Amino acid sequence: MYDWMKKIVLKFLKVPPEPDDPMGDVRSLLVFRASYNFFRYRFYVWLVKNIFGLMSAVIIGAIAGYEYYPHIVKKFGHTTALWAMLVIVALVVLYSLFQTFFSYMAMRLDYELRWYKVSDRSLRIREGVGTVREMTMTFANIQNIEIVQGPIQRFFKIADLKVESAGGGGLLAAPQTRNMQEIMGFHIAYFRGIDNAEEIRDIMRTRLEKIKTSGLGHEPLPESPEGTGNIVEIPPELLPGLQAIRNEAAKLHLAATSLVRG
Repeated sequence: MYDWMKKIVLKFLKVPPEPDDPMGDVRSLLVFRASYNFFRYRFYVWLVKNIFGLMSAVIIGAIAGYEYYPHIVKKFGHTTALWAMLVIVALVVLYSLFQTFFSYMAMRLDYELRWYKVSDRSLRIREGVGTVREMTMTFANIQNIEIVQGPIQRFFKIADLKVESAGGGGLLAAPQTRNMQEIMGFHIAYFRGIDNAEEIRDIMRTRLEKIKTSGLGHEPLPESPEGTGNIVEIPPELLPGLQAIRNEAAKLHLAATSLVRG
């Protein structure tokens, strides 16, 4: 029944198929999913919530029945009151069953429709069912990669891999809040519930280092023959343009600093 309902839900919600591969060499592409232990973790959380919800409904129903049943008997008679209570209980049970089934479907689909792809130049993450969220980052803009793992995640041997990226410029200062991250153009992506977080982190750091040192402005300038240091002659006609760029960069730095301090 689950597979049949899954086809209907995916068709109705128009959930897209597997996402396209991110930019990079197809031979370097890594495609992986959230661990099955991530599903187990989410399932147990779902189970506890539903048991608590069912117990709450039973307790509230028992209290309501105890309070109002004598009044219904007095007004409509014993038989009518009994049938009314049976109908109400049946409706509550049916609602609980439907709600439990559909919440289980949403939880399971959220697990099954997670896609993680990493190439030698970028990464792509897609998650969600009703609202599909997809994020792509290039390694050239990635500022930080770290593993986030709580005590329950350690018990299930899973972790989240957190990737922080600057939206276009360099890292001027470390944003302290989510709003500040948005102002500064920062983006955060999570590889949630994976059981090989350290392996993926090390692979990404290696590829990131390769990008940073592959002629994109991070290589040291050669020493001058005279041994006077890294001196490069600039043609005079380029000086006005370079000075204008320097002035704009200084203004941007001041504006960013004031935002962080404010």
